[in-house]
Amino acid sequence: MSVSAPGEVPVRIVGFGRGLFAVALASVAILTLSYGDIVPMGQAFPAWIPWRETWVYGSAGLCFPRTALPSALTICVYQAVWVLICALPVVSAPRSVGAWYGFCEALAPLIGAWILYALLRWGPVGSRMPIASARAVRVAQILFGLTCVFYGWSHFFYADYTAAMVPAWLPTRLALAYFTGLGHIAAGIGLVLWILPRLAATLEAIMMSLFGLLVWVPSFFAQPRPEWATPPQNQWSELVVNLVLAMAAWLVATSLRNRPWFRERRSPTSS
Repeated sequence: MSVSAPGEVPVRIVGFGRGLFAVALASVAILTLSYGDIVPMGQAFPAWIPWRETWVYGSAGLCFPRTALPSALTICVYQAVWVLICALPVVSAPRSVGAWYGFCEALAPLIGAWILYALLRWGPVGSRMPIASARAVRVAQILFGLTCVFYGWSHFFYADYTAAMVPAWLPTRLALAYFTGLGHIAAGIGLVLWILPRLAATLEAIMMSLFGLLVWVPSFFAQPRPEWATPPQNQWSELVVNLVLAMAAWLVATSLRNRPWFRERRSPTSS
């Protein structure tokens, strides 16, 4: 079986995913305008980078068919720079969970923009652009799977902190922290090893979306405000980051829409 083309995904589905990702990136722009600086995702975007706001405000271009492709590519370039910047703390402190967390939070939006560019680029005969090839999309899916494994592992590393974020009306909060951690890991393994990849990506996207709806949105109405949801700038930042990560996950799921839900006969790279 050859690697399947992302272009097999219906155009309306790609357009919907593009719109969601644009909303997520636009929320970053709104937060940037509100606080006067780029939202920290592990590490702030350095001032010496020319036109550093381009990747943020370029999200508006995703809303229009004629500008969506160059906007997606522009976001890819700037997000790749951010990934390299966030990789520096990992190199200097490879055992630091915080350093890896910032790196993964920067990598996921890059993967989302990368896959979106491929979905927009693909036509009936595929794409000659290397980063938009089906094999390149498979690499992006694997990388996203690895970030999911890390998120799951961090649930165990920061179990008490994660449990404190679980809504109080849910029972066995610590057990739920472990359970969701296992969910992230299972989804990541599914994407990396191609075990029910469409189901894995979709469940991961749902879980990330529910995290924002059940944890971060209610935190704005809680009185008193939870300690993990302070100060307000960090609270908004975490909500926006969660939105971007969730939309990136939905784009990964969209790239697998032509795959079966519950069976996969052979590896996607086999011929």
